[in-house]
Amino acid sequence: MNKNPTIFVIDDDDDVRQSLRWLFESVKLRVEDFSSAGDFLAHVEVDRPGCVILDVRMPEMDGLELLQALQARLIGLPVIMISGHGDVPMAVRAMQMGAIDFLQKPVNHQHLLERTRFALAEDRRFREEFGDPLEMSARFELLTPKERTVLDKMVHGHANKVIARDLGVSIRTIETHRANLLRKLGVQSVADLVRLTIPLRQQR
Repeated sequence: MNKNPTIFVIDDDDDVRQSLRWLFESVKLRVEDFSSAGDFLAHVEVDRPGCVILDVRMPEMDGLELLQALQARLIGLPVIMISGHGDVPMAVRAMQMGAIDFLQKPVNHQHLLERTRFALAEDRRFREEFGDPLEMSARFELLTPKERTVLDKMVHGHANKVIARDLGVSIRTIETHRANLLRKLGVQSVADLVRLTIPLRQQR
């Protein structure tokens, strides 16, 4: 496996890709760019470390669809979504699906660099902390059946109030289950939770 992290830029705008490639290469970061989601999926390897800078609106397969495709292929790279047409519901949906950031175009380059370095650090931390499948399997065994149900709905992007309605309980009860399962699994964010459960969902 290649140990050097790579920033994968996926955007159908040639000027955006060229600008971001220049930005990352100017600070000695490795970058590969793709004009479509399909092109990226045809080249990416499951175990490549790094992060993804992903445009939301693209032809054929958009950013949110690519985010789902990455999860289905067991590719848990941190994803930063960018969009010139984003709105609050779209941003919320992206974060619920495991994106670690949602930025509006035109993106401030300094801010993007900061968030990209954060994403790379998160990828490195995740691989170091959760790289042992046996240890993670033991953690999942600690969850109660109710917590497993809440977990499944969380990683599919359901909000607490929706989960509470589906299960016929109060939002406070869901918040308690959520806090308990995050503590047992040793994660702090939905993004980590989504990455952690990719193999479990793929086995179904």
